[in-house]
Amino acid sequence: MGLTLTWLSLIVLIPLAGLFIRSTELSLEQFWGIVTSRRTLSALRLSFGLAFAAACVNLVMGTIVVWALVRYRFPGRRLFDAIVDVPFALPTAVAGVALTALFAQKGWLGAPLAALGIKVAFTPLGIFIAMIFIGIPFVVRTVQPVLIDLDPEIEEAAASLGAGRWHIVTRVILPSLTPALLTGFALAFARAVGEYGSVIFIAGNLPNVSEIAPLLVVIRLSEFRYADATAIAVVMLVVAFVIIFAVNRLQRWAQAQAPST
Repeated sequence: MGLTLTWLSLIVLIPLAGLFIRSTELSLEQFWGIVTSRRTLSALRLSFGLAFAAACVNLVMGTIVVWALVRYRFPGRRLFDAIVDVPFALPTAVAGVALTALFAQKGWLGAPLAALGIKVAFTPLGIFIAMIFIGIPFVVRTVQPVLIDLDPEIEEAAASLGAGRWHIVTRVILPSLTPALLTGFALAFARAVGEYGSVIFIAGNLPNVSEIAPLLVVIRLSEFRYADATAIAVVMLVVAFVIIFAVNRLQRWAQAQAPST
């Protein structure tokens, strides 16, 4: 216990405490003025709103991907299973350049979308796509081992007792997967909120339009406004912690409610 607490303090608690201490250089009025400025609120709203939306998309699509990889046998399944991990290993800057080239107005996907009047690169939509790209492995790799351990015979037993497909999904499968789904959602959300490298290339970085909060922190640091950067970072930390803590509580509740297999 002592070793664990010491290690967590050195790696996590002390740096975070230093962040809060540095923010005390500002008076309450200065702190409030920074975090409630139009540019800061716009950046925070964009980062947290799009991260939450991207995590929701990854929750649904990641579950579908997991189901296909675990319950079906098809040519190239192992290759697709390995492709899921690409966003883990790919440098974020490389991912950002690749997505920007793909969705630019003359890119492979950007050109046909532009013909339809849909602009992706250098817009919030591009940020949303980048967050989906970097977040989906967290859902897949969190849910996959749980689904593998879920015996298909349980579903067959429910079907033999007269349960319909929808009833099996909602009463047998989802309760067992819910804790893992919530964990994957929290991880995907946390990664998307703090993502920087892959987003700034495709975002356009226009203040009050497509400027994310991590970029605003970097801008304030480059301007030597360290206290301002710290204030924004503190708000991001507190909001992210509250959301992740709430998801964690939901996960524990779902785990207590899940049927024993």
